Amino acid sequence: MRIVVIGCGLGGLSTAIRLRAAGHDVTVIDKQEQPGGIAQVYRQDGFTFDAGPPVIMAPWLIQELFDLAGKRTASYVSLVPLEPFYTIRFEDGSVFHYSGLAEALARELRRFDSADIRGAVALRATAARLFDSAFPLAGRPLTRAADAAPALGALLRDRAYRPVAALVDAHITDARLRRVFSIHPFFVGGNAARTPGVYAALQTLEQRWGVWYAMGGTGALVRALAQVFAEMGGVLRFAHEAVEIIIPASTRRATGVRLANGEVLPAGAVVSNAEVGSTYLRLVPAAVRTVETDARILGRTYSRSLFVWCFGTDRRYTGLSHYEILMGERQGSLGADPAAQPHLADDFALHLHRPTATDPSLAPAGCDAWYVMASVPNLSAGTDWAAAARPFRDAIVRYLEQRYMPGLSRHIVAERCIDPRYFHAAANTHLGSAYSVEAARGQTGWRRPHNQSPDVANLYWAGAGTHPGGGVPGVLCSGKIVAQLIGGA
Repeated sequence: MRIVVIGCGLGGLSTAIRLRAAGHDVTVIDKQEQPGGIAQVYRQDGFTFDAGPPVIMAPWLIQELFDLAGKRTASYVSLVPLEPFYTIRFEDGSVFHYSGLAEALARELRRFDSADIRGAVALRATAARLFDSAFPLAGRPLTRAADAAPALGALLRDRAYRPVAALVDAHITDARLRRVFSIHPFFVGGNAARTPGVYAALQTLEQRWGVWYAMGGTGALVRALAQVFAEMGGVLRFAHEAVEIIIPASTRRATGVRLANGEVLPAGAVVSNAEVGSTYLRLVPAAVRTVETDARILGRTYSRSLFVWCFGTDRRYTGLSHYEILMGERQGSLGADPAAQPHLADDFALHLHRPTATDPSLAPAGCDAWYVMASVPNLSAGTDWAAAARPFRDAIVRYLEQRYMPGLSRHIVAERCIDPRYFHAAANTHLGSAYSVEAARGQTGWRRPHNQSPDVANLYWAGAGTHPGGGVPGVLCSGKIVAQLIGGA
């Protein structure tokens, strides 16, 4: 079958490799000039700024793709484990090293509040049960409530419908540790106050298989997968934007994709790895959408956006690790995440990524490459980013300089900022959302946009906005699901 995949992110590449391995004729198109989708790579003044996901979980999902292509992963990309996973810093000066090693994790808990060790063990056991019940569903289509039935009993027993913050708070008493164990919704674009407790299973995913980094950055992994796909005989077409999925009203079946230059690519099936809300509204004729109507699409809650500041320094800050989470002044769990508010917060938690701690090749000798992520409201908040971006960047510089990186402003030698305008205009995401449909109650599992369109039988969806959700494991699994639905590996 001839298949067109719109979008060359990790979800699109996962789908394309699996379908090509099954013998389909697959073409991947992307409006960007390089693979990666939202996860773009910028090279400037000797620095490589990789704005994609900073770490990788579930490495076997990547290994599966190389195996299907008959390739050795190590011949294309090197994955190295991180230990500890994250360094989490609080305003009182305390530091928690979030480890994958049980004894190291217990040692950190004893330093903070030994009374919480028992609660942390119970929380870990609950997360493991949730993982064992729910994760098998991440590799299967969920188009009906009955599709989730095998896990429903176990999820109800552990009250997985509770928000992650409530689940954590029921086990942990120390205000700082509550925030430590509530970080995981961030990785899928969620908010611990609204993201269902089933996402606590991400703790187990980390603990069992570790947190990894692709040498050269996530962009190196994306390039490796794109190379493998091309070597399999797949077609990659960059700088080609889709402007319409052609669906005759008489048949309600996709027959091809129209590009911005007027060219039409015929297809027996179409897969969209582009953001689901924007793609429905922009590319799929409203006349054929009786289920996924404009009202339904616009009625969903879309995730926050991100402010991403990539920068290079002409000195190294060796006291900071590969992945730092700077918690800011807020107290308690992450349930009060200011990114959920319709304004820019004065106090923000920052995710600070220093890949040169592991991979010095991303910067000139004696220098460091960085990027910092801050959660910000999506464009529905009405923030004027043309006016707000520079002051927000400057506030981050002041905070880092005062707290963790002395003299920072004097040592910045290269930089680039990304804000919600980028996600909306360059990445075509609805409202500039960074993760599409939010991982929230009522928008999880079979209640997320389905991997197969309910309106157009041969139109499929991969990526963060569909089942199972955001994050590297989620988008890779979505490609696996689409390949199953179409007839692939």
